[in-house]
Amino acid sequence: MIKIIDYKAGNAPSVLHAVERLGYQAEFAAKPEDLANATGIILPGVGSAGATMKSLQESGMADALTEYVVNKKIPFLGVCVGMQILFEHSEEDDAVCFGWLKGCVKKFDSSVVRVPQMGWNQVRFVNETPLVANDGHFYFVNSYYAKPKDPSDIWGIANYGEDFTAAVRRGNIYGTQFHIEKSGEAGLRLLRMLC
Repeated sequence: MIKIIDYKAGNAPSVLHAVERLGYQAEFAAKPEDLANATGIILPGVGSAGATMKSLQESGMADALTEYVVNKKIPFLGVCVGMQILFEHSEEDDAVCFGWLKGCVKKFDSSVVRVPQMGWNQVRFVNETPLVANDGHFYFVNSYYAKPKDPSDIWGIANYGEDFTAAVRRGNIYGTQFHIEKSGEAGLRLLRMLC
């Protein structure tokens, strides 16, 4: 059963719809006990890093996610803010995040590009993983981007004024800066592989 984290600020319903459209069983998880039979976990993202971490901590889900993802190695996908909070720190809200991946999250330079980035952007997948992803256009809405310390954590790259990390992967942990559930057929193909 794929568990989609519902922390009252994300876009959990659209992610649930996309997963069910692919024929997988999925349900929302709002409290730690909801993760008990998880075969995969998706943390959707809409909102800010600080508010997301606060909500997850207040519900007990932050510790539960660390137990299931880091210790039990349940496959995990973080989407947009759900990817950004995998890192140690975000400039957004000066937030201390999970730290499952080393690195930080920075804001795009608004003197160089329009912030937020909104719309379709080309993603090039790099670094071999068990999943063979195809380059394509995916849908972004982001003002911030991740800067992993370890280049081997970078799974996909896009360009918005400069190259930035569009997807990450380490072991059972995957993350996409783009909204995989709003990225048409390319997004659904990738989501199918991750489910």
